[in-house]
Amino acid sequence: MTIEPEMTLGGRTVRLTNLDKPFWNSPLITKRDLLSYYAAISDVLVPHLRERAMVMKRYPNGAEGNFFFMKRTPSPRPDWLRTCAIEHGSGSVIDFPIIDDLAALLWVINLGCIDLNPWYSTCDDVNRPNYLHFDLDPTPEARFKHVLETACAVREELEKRGIRSYPKTTGSRGIHIYVPILRGPLQKQVWTFAKKFAIEMAARYPKLITSEYKVAKRPEKHVLVDYNQNAWGRTLASVYSVRPQPGATVSAPVTWEEVQQGFRIRDFDLRNMPERVKEIGDLYAPLLAEAGRVNLEAQLETLPK
Repeated sequence: MTIEPEMTLGGRTVRLTNLDKPFWNSPLITKRDLLSYYAAISDVLVPHLRERAMVMKRYPNGAEGNFFFMKRTPSPRPDWLRTCAIEHGSGSVIDFPIIDDLAALLWVINLGCIDLNPWYSTCDDVNRPNYLHFDLDPTPEARFKHVLETACAVREELEKRGIRSYPKTTGSRGIHIYVPILRGPLQKQVWTFAKKFAIEMAARYPKLITSEYKVAKRPEKHVLVDYNQNAWGRTLASVYSVRPQPGATVSAPVTWEEVQQGFRIRDFDLRNMPERVKEIGDLYAPLLAEAGRVNLEAQLETLPK
């Protein structure tokens, strides 16, 4: 698809600006290139974003510039753009944008959003997510092989409980592991399961894994199984998100065979991801399916009190 300053997509007109602005300098990747990637990947990406509030992480000067988070949908905005109203603890109600088609996707990316950060729940019930995840985050001294080892260990322990899981790269230094769950438990219950599981993993693999959230207390050459990203209102970069990293790496879904064999984060980027999807399809399609979802309430009973 050719990206133009004004495009009509599905009867919706979206205006795109500063298309030749560099968003990465070496190699040169422009805002147009970023928009072109998202247009090319939209068929598999948008289903993972639909009906979810989107937190905007804006890089007005590209990946090497400063960024800021924005929750409230800016004005002016197209009258066709849907929003999700969420009441926060302060009593304020914030209207987040929703990406439910290509036009909305390009409109959000045009704001300078490089990666996409959707909520874990859909807008009809923002307190009950339909997946949980583990963010495997290495300490500065750890190597990526330790992250791969940790991912395999997490998968093995989940499988002992009859839980299927799905890995993807973070596009930075780590790996995300997602588990589709039956909607029902509150976000706090999902967080509780993730915390208990992470603590158990750290006890089982004390030389490799930590669940210590305080950075200063984490042991060297360990991988944090981060459960805290499951808290209400937190977000992670979505599957297929471009990351503001050198080379425009992508948060890429991978197979467990690829994890076992090993790969490099930089193997997956803005340039090669569309072709990979054409060849192997959407490895995260199970996250969208009704079948195969885990009953998390039952799983909570299997973990130490």
